[in-house]
Formats: sequence, structure tokens, C-alpha cells
Amino acid sequence: MQTRTIGLWESTALVVGNMIGSGIFLLPAALAAFGGISMLGWLFSAAGALCLARLFGYLSRELPQTGGPYAYSRQGLGDFAGFLVGWGYWISICSGNAAITTALVSYLSVFFPILETQRLLAVAAGMALIWGLTWVNARGVKEAAVVQVVTTILKVAPILLLAVVGIFFMDWSHFVPFNRSGQTAFSAVTATATLTLWAFLGMESATVPAGNVRNPEQTIPRATLLGTLITIVVNIAGTVAVMGLVPPEVLAGSPAPFADAAAQIWGPVAHQLVAGAAVVASFGALNGWILMQGQVPMAVAADRLFPAIFARQGKSGAPVAGLLISSVLVSVVMPMYYSRGFVAAFQFIILLSTMTVLVPYVFSAAAYAVLVFQKNKSLRGREVLRLIVAALAFAFSVWAIAGSGMESVYWGFLLLLAGIPVYVWVKR
Repeated sequence: MQTRTIGLWESTALVVGNMIGSGIFLLPAALAAFGGISMLGWLFSAAGALCLARLFGYLSRELPQTGGPYAYSRQGLGDFAGFLVGWGYWISICSGNAAITTALVSYLSVFFPILETQRLLAVAAGMALIWGLTWVNARGVKEAAVVQVVTTILKVAPILLLAVVGIFFMDWSHFVPFNRSGQTAFSAVTATATLTLWAFLGMESATVPAGNVRNPEQTIPRATLLGTLITIVVNIAGTVAVMGLVPPEVLAGSPAPFADAAAQIWGPVAHQLVAGAAVVASFGALNGWILMQGQVPMAVAADRLFPAIFARQGKSGAPVAGLLISSVLVSVVMPMYYSRGFVAAFQFIILLSTMTVLVPYVFSAAAYAVLVFQKNKSLRGREVLRLIVAALAFAFSVWAIAGSGMESVYWGFLLLLAGIPVYVWVKR
């Protein structure tokens, strides 16, 4: 029997920690070519993220079950739809964890330069991180949540500090002209919204370990919305500060935009300070997603749609078998990022991570509409408003999938088809 040990702050930290990873430290450089108009892209993607956050809040009240998007899709759309979501989501988490581990080791190389030249040592460091956090999560959700709270505070504080202090050092001429891209305003906003969307993936994180959350009907919706709002403020404030501190032509080619921005205020020592913040951000994100890589397959296996071994829990209530199997998969994938001979595999993994994490959003929006129609013969004002939010979340998710590119959709669809034999074998 699972012990409900996670409260509001731990759940919020899980949301913020999973959303704010290594990506925010690189986004300002990608947005520099667009100029100030990229702020409109941020606002557009933030609006979509808020619709999704509200959607998952509604769903968590209807179905406070472990599994998040998987549980919602299965309940609203049936076993097969639920399996497809659970299968794709799990693969996406595992492959994404391999990428986060690689980024984390890369940031660590600032303090340990040998990791940059010795690939074998870098892989060993990555393995130590994966299995160290697997051990933490195997001890129980409470222990993982404590780590998440601490790392979330440590990663958010430096970004907000730079944003607040940076106001007094900003050069507002960096935002002129407003649109530097040479594209139409609509095209520029669409492109920047697509880029910034990735900073909001993971807002559903609090819904996944619902079985361990105290008072989930209230805690999960509040944590999801609060975590998304915190992430929006941190991302936009940090990006504005960096763009105002670093000249656009320098920012566009910067491998460490936050470090360059901090150096404008505090000097060269800021490079290591920001690298440290990036390490904490990646470490916190990896911890949160390792928690997810055990919880998602456990929920699917509990419904007899995944092999039963994934449902086995240890004395702490943690899905130990699922965590171990998932970390083995991550450990197999992670070294591919260090081998030039596996460039195609690297690209394939990235495509899977981006595409398959969006599909559960589409299914969840559709599942919510089905649940509402099944429950209510006549819709009232509140239900209509919530269905409008679900429709907006659905449209935004479909738009985001289309914006990820044809190749991403192609590989993501093949991934979902690859899971069908597993479904047939489990159902036999």
C-alpha cells in the first residue's frame, strides 16, 4: 500500500524542477536572432502552458490516480489509447533522462575539465549520477521529493537574482529593432513560441505520483498551476535580463548566455557560478524525471497493460523494479551521446523525446471531454468553460506537434506503432 507523503510544496517543486532544466540556460542564445519580439513568443507558449496546467488540474480532480496522462487517457478513451500514451511517455522519459545526464556531465566539465577530454570517464560520471538518483528514488517518493525541493530552490534563486539585479544594468537598445529576424511578425512569433514551448514540458509532473500525494484532489491542481506560474516568471524574467545585458550579436553565438550576462555584472567569476546553477538545474530535473520513469510504468502495469514486474514495489512503496529496468535503459542509451558513430541514434532519441511527450497532452484533452460528456447529460456554465480550456489545450498541443517538424512526427508515429506488439503480448 502506498503512503501519501507528498504535500503542496513537494508537488510544486516536482513541477518546477522538471520544467526548469538545462534548456533555459541555452534558450536566450537561440532567441537572440529574433530580438524583443521573442517575448511575444514566450507569452504565447506560456498561455498554452497555462491552458494545459488547468486541464491537468481538472483531470486530477476527476481522477486522482497514479499515472497522470496515462490514467486519464485510459479512463476516457480505453485500454489501447491508455497503453499508447503510457508506452510513448515512458520511452520519452527514459531517452530524455539520457540527454539530461549528458548535459549535466557537460556542465560538470567546467569544474572537472578532464570530463571534456576523457569520454570513458564522462560516461562513468553519468552512470554514477543515474544510479545514485535511482537509489534515492528507490528509497521512497518522500526522499526524492526532499531532493527536488532543495534543488529547485537552488536553481531558481540564481536566475531570479540575475533578473532582479540585471534591471539596473540593462541596455534597452538591445531590444531595437523589435523584430530582428527579417520574417513577418506572425512567422517570428510562431517560431519563437515553438522554441520556448520546450521550456514548459513537464507541467503534468505532479499528476503522475498521485497515489503518493496527500489530498490529491486539491494538492495536484494547485501545485500544477503554481508550478507553471513560477516557471513562466522565471523563464521570461531570466530571458529578458540576459537579452538586456548581452549585445544581440554576441548573444546569438554564446554557448553560455547566462554566464555572459552574469559576467556583465559580477565579472569572470560569474562563469563558474552560473555553471554551478546549471549543474543544479540539470541534477534537479534528472531527479524529478527518474521519479517519473518509475511511476508511469507502475501505473500502466497495475492495470495489466505492462508486464507485471513494473508494478512491484519495495518496502518504501517505490516501484523499485520499474526504476531499475528504466535506469538500465537510460544507461544503455546515454553512452550513445558520446559516440560519433551513433549520431543517427542521437537524433532519433531527441526526436522521440520531443514528439512523444506531446502526444499525451492531446489524448488527455480528448479524454477530459469524454469524461465530462459521460458525467453530465446537460452542460452548465462551468463545464462549458472547462471544455473550452480543454479545446484550447488540444489545439495548442496539435499545433506544437506540427511545429516540431515532419521528421519528428514521422519517428514518433513509428514509436507508437512499435508498442503494439507489446500490447498484444500483455493482452494474450
